[in-house]
Amino acid sequence: MLRSSASVTKAKLAYIALGSNLGDSQSIMSEAAQSLAHLGEVKARSSLYETEPVGGPKGQANYLNAVIALETTLSAGALLKALLNIETQFGRERRIRWDARTLDLDLLSFDSVVLASKHLTLPHPRIFERAFVLVPLLEIAPDWRHPVTKQRAEDALGLLTKTGIKRTDLSF
Repeated sequence: MLRSSASVTKAKLAYIALGSNLGDSQSIMSEAAQSLAHLGEVKARSSLYETEPVGGPKGQANYLNAVIALETTLSAGALLKALLNIETQFGRERRIRWDARTLDLDLLSFDSVVLASKHLTLPHPRIFERAFVLVPLLEIAPDWRHPVTKQRAEDALGLLTKTGIKRTDLSF
C-alpha cells in the first residue's frame, strides 16, 4: 500500500469578531461572512448586535457586531492576512485608531494557540475588555476560556458593563 508523504494539516477553530458602522453594515456583515466561508467552514455565527462605539472619535454611528466560529486549515498568520485582505476589499481605511469603519475583522482566538508577535497576539489582547465582543462570543461559545489564565469569558463579561449592547433581529 502506498502512503502519502504529505502531512495532513489539522483544522483549527478560530473565533473572529466582525464589526461595521459605515455604509450598509448589515449587507457588509453578510458579505463578509460569505468571504469568511471561503477560508474554511463556518461552524457557528452569533446574532447581530447593535452596540455603541467604544473609544475613537466622538460622533460615530452605532456598530453592528457579531462573532463567527471558523474551522480552517490556514495558519494563524495566513488567516490574519486573509482577514486584512477582506477588510481592504470592503473599503477599510486605517487612519485614526478606533475610527468608524466599513468592516473590522479581529482574530480573537485560534484553537488554544498562544502567540505574541509584532503582527499578531493570540488570544486577542483586549478580548476580556470588550463586552461588545464577549456577548456575541458567549452566544456561540458559552464555555470559552483563555488558554493561559483559564479565565472564563462569562466571568470576564460579568466585570463589564453591558449597557449599549442590544441583540437585533437582523440576519446576516
